Amino acid sequence: MTPTHTSGRVAIPSLPTVLDAFNIAPAAEARGLLLDCLRSLRWAERIAAHRPYPTVEALLAASDEAAYDLTSADLSEALAAETLPLLPEGAYSPAHMAMDAAHAAYEARFGHAFVICLDGLPADEALDHVLAGIRSRLTNDPEEERVVAAEELRRVARGRLVSSLRGARNCATSPHGAAPGTQQSRPPH
Repeated sequence: MTPTHTSGRVAIPSLPTVLDAFNIAPAAEARGLLLDCLRSLRWAERIAAHRPYPTVEALLAASDEAAYDLTSADLSEALAAETLPLLPEGAYSPAHMAMDAAHAAYEARFGHAFVICLDGLPADEALDHVLAGIRSRLTNDPEEERVVAAEELRRVARGRLVSSLRGARNCATSPHGAAPGTQQSRPPH
């Protein structure tokens, strides 16, 4: 790209953003990125189908709206793919035992993994937050807990989507491979 001159100033063309790459990525690639955020095919297809998004905020709003519209089957599909949050490095053995016991009680009561959004929480507070969350939510009735779990899934999906957009760093390679819509060189087979 060559800069253009306008009234004595040089106008530098803007570089494509991660959002631009997401907007123009093949549908299957966009769905793949979205499924890394929330394992609901209907949610991922809905967001991918409504591209292009003018802003990241519009994409996040669409993510929220699609999450609010999850059916019971969609929610079950997404919950089945979730796992317990990882303990911070260096967590001692009794912490693992407490987490495993609390999660087993939760799964026995509700039939799915415990989901909680830990965005913005310091790592050293995660264990206490998860254990307190499990303990308090064990008192919910199953329908009430599905509502809470759905909200936590929405928040988790939103956080993962933001992370994947940040992680791609203006179309650079992200931890999950190339940013959507970008070419990634592959070694010969």
